[in-house]
Amino acid sequence: MKIAMLARNANLYSHKRLQQAAEERGHSLDILNTTRCTVHIASHRPEVYYNGEPCVGYDAVIPRIGASITNYGLAILRQFEMRGCWPLNESVAIGRSRDKLRSMQILAKHGLGLPLTAYANDPKQAEEIIKAVKGPPVVIKLLEGTQGIGVVLAETMSSAKSVIEAFRGANVNILVQEFIKEAGGTDIRALVVGGKVVATMKRTGAADDFRSNLHRGGSAELIKITPAERSTAVSAAKRMGLNVCGVDMLRSNHGPVIMEVNSSPGLEGIENATGKDIAGMIIDFMASKAKEGKTKTKGAG
Repeated sequence: MKIAMLARNANLYSHKRLQQAAEERGHSLDILNTTRCTVHIASHRPEVYYNGEPCVGYDAVIPRIGASITNYGLAILRQFEMRGCWPLNESVAIGRSRDKLRSMQILAKHGLGLPLTAYANDPKQAEEIIKAVKGPPVVIKLLEGTQGIGVVLAETMSSAKSVIEAFRGANVNILVQEFIKEAGGTDIRALVVGGKVVATMKRTGAADDFRSNLHRGGSAELIKITPAERSTAVSAAKRMGLNVCGVDMLRSNHGPVIMEVNSSPGLEGIENATGKDIAGMIIDFMASKAKEGKTKTKGAG
């Protein structure tokens, strides 16, 4: 196969590992800086150009689109899809996962475990939504935050109201969620490839930080998950329409609850924690599934 990867930083561990795994299996993989791709729109001729040259001959595309350029990256990915290029994750599914509110609504519709979550536009409703999630304490997070950025734990009613009012005063959209105290600053990441959980790890936050993100100084270790947690992860990936994703869950007193479904999961932490060749699994999955024109959405939506 000839594979294109949409990514701004070719030197990230995940990107280098995917390229290495592809080449070890006899495929070629080009890392294209997403921001240097351009879309040329003409009737019946959906074209993508990179550094002024047409992108042709690619059988599949791996979208590793940074959160800060989601909209631009999805436009480029849709154009690849319209050309019949098979995407590891489809543009519509990535768009769902990047919108925390939309993803929560989809998962809740299908009965998957979630922390109590509330959303409101008017800061005057702050007390109402704090009580709706049985707080304080409550977790307040940006709708489009990533890597633990824009996530705040507010432990009192006054501090929670102040944070909500500050975010809304800056015209930033937020979610308010119940704080799962019993999780103890740890979460579980289950990595799903092709409808199967292929690796799991427990992430523990740095000292004095309730967030367990590795980018925030957390640590990772191998863990065995329960059948309920495995089923939850697989169902979440299916409902979001993602072939590859990281499903982040907390262990609550009432079972696993999903915090996020990440459509571009990092590989370094989970490969190091488990010793598994996750990159190779992803490339093998692509080789078995990548068929021209088999994109469900074909760039629509």
